[in-house]
Amino acid sequence: MDFLAIFNQDFFYTAIRMAAPIILAAVGEVMLERAGIFNLGIEGGILFGAFLGVLGSYLFQTPWMGLVLAILGGVVLGFVFGWATISLGANQAVTGTGINILFLGLTSLLARMIWGVRDVPLTVPAFQDISIPLLSDIPVLGPVFFRHSLLVYVSYLMVLVASFVLYKTTWGLKIRAIGEYPKAADTMGIHVIAWKYGMSVFGNVCACVSGVILSICFMNCFVDNISAGRGYMAVACVILGQWSPVGALLGGLIFGAGNALQMRLQIYNVPIPTSILLVIPMVLALVMVLLVRGKASARPAALSKPYEK
Repeated sequence: MDFLAIFNQDFFYTAIRMAAPIILAAVGEVMLERAGIFNLGIEGGILFGAFLGVLGSYLFQTPWMGLVLAILGGVVLGFVFGWATISLGANQAVTGTGINILFLGLTSLLARMIWGVRDVPLTVPAFQDISIPLLSDIPVLGPVFFRHSLLVYVSYLMVLVASFVLYKTTWGLKIRAIGEYPKAADTMGIHVIAWKYGMSVFGNVCACVSGVILSICFMNCFVDNISAGRGYMAVACVILGQWSPVGALLGGLIFGAGNALQMRLQIYNVPIPTSILLVIPMVLALVMVLLVRGKASARPAALSKPYEK
């Protein structure tokens, strides 16, 4: 087999597609960590959003209601996470881990209670791919970049929006000030607690919408552990990208390529056990984080530190 044949147009299309949910979750985490809060519970948020997306699409027979339900779920989760970590001062890493464990079991339980134990997962109405006129007809590049579902486009657009807000607006200045010197920001009249809650909601909504991409853009169904470690990849992207939305984009593309690679290797029947191929993205995440270890100069000074007014 010609190994280079794997890296064809389909590979790059899949890489762009598979990177989208990781990038969106990572952008939400960048904004959250810039406000001084570390959310390890992205994995649980993705699972929660994926389940709510399928549930809403199933109940109302439209993927738009699945998206709305997931966004509402992200808002609720953001306030609950904020209440625990901001108001009560609970350990942020432990709280996030608890969210991951909770939704890993709860979503599987609820899926079985609602749809029963099935040999084949129940399919629901899903978002269809949208070809952007003219751009999608560009040879080679058109099919790779401009024939995706709406939420995939939104994921990449959020990188630009987050970068503009973070570095070009007074809102972004306030967020960065809160993550670096919250007491000084409070002295200047910035409502630190309110902004932290706002970023908690934003980050969790991004995680839940990432789950919608997986469930009703890619698979049209919900399966156990559908997130498959993408929440942890998103956290790795934040570190790898030095707490920058554009850096998170680059990290997401690397992990998207890793996902695409293991999928293509399976299609080409490469004589490597499937269990080994499936861990390629996670191994890649570990390697990349280790490479930037000790270089986290952009890390917000007040990250993970509880704030008391």
